[in-house]
Amino acid sequence: MSIISLKAWYLQQYEPLSELEKRPYDLRLSKNSLLKSGLRADFLEESDHVKDSEWFRRYLDGEVVEFYIEGSGGYAISNIDLSSHEIYFTKQDVMAHLDPVIFLCYQTEYPDSSVALREELQAAIATLNQRSRLPLKLEESQRSAENPLRLNARSLRKIRRSLLFIADTTAIAQIPGDEPQLIPSPNVCVEIGYALQSKRTEQILLASLDRRDLSGRVSFDLPNYQQLAFRDAKELGKMLPDLLEAMLKRFSLFS
Repeated sequence: MSIISLKAWYLQQYEPLSELEKRPYDLRLSKNSLLKSGLRADFLEESDHVKDSEWFRRYLDGEVVEFYIEGSGGYAISNIDLSSHEIYFTKQDVMAHLDPVIFLCYQTEYPDSSVALREELQAAIATLNQRSRLPLKLEESQRSAENPLRLNARSLRKIRRSLLFIADTTAIAQIPGDEPQLIPSPNVCVEIGYALQSKRTEQILLASLDRRDLSGRVSFDLPNYQQLAFRDAKELGKMLPDLLEAMLKRFSLFS
């Protein structure tokens, strides 16, 4: 009976799958059993080859070592036995499933803010791409003036797979009272809801233009450093490049 081997790529730093699969694999595996939250397999390389690898040295140092296994997804090594060639993996949500995209959730009810946000994001991304090892690009929500917002599978996938999700939470109305409440675009709120459910909170940024004609507060359960208020495009342009670089730090994109 022939052995069907699976290719496995060591994830040293962030690489999207489209780039990852272009380079040579790091391990060949023969799957023994697929568990609900893990995988047991035999590695087909010689033990000396594995022992000399960078990922094995990191494993011995107690670090989390991640692999992408073709047809199975992302895993972290939980145990390895060089003598028996057995290796045990635990299912892991790995960054390779993300695309090098910054997603802009804009609004049309008060367009001045989203116009400024779009233009300054484009400028900031162009600046960051001069140092990024992977080209970043900006993608946006799909809006229809005639139909209510429906998040189709394509829209959901773009939000879920983006490195960063940036939403324009500029107020479009106000609920008066002792402590006035500001209301953002309902379309934006729908997409924020999905982003909060599908992404790490540190991948989300809420940006809003301070409107002189509306006072109050918008309540979102996110840290203050992930809620960016700006007075105009000039101020936004000064803050965005450094803020984006800080939010993208975990992906090790910049030299």
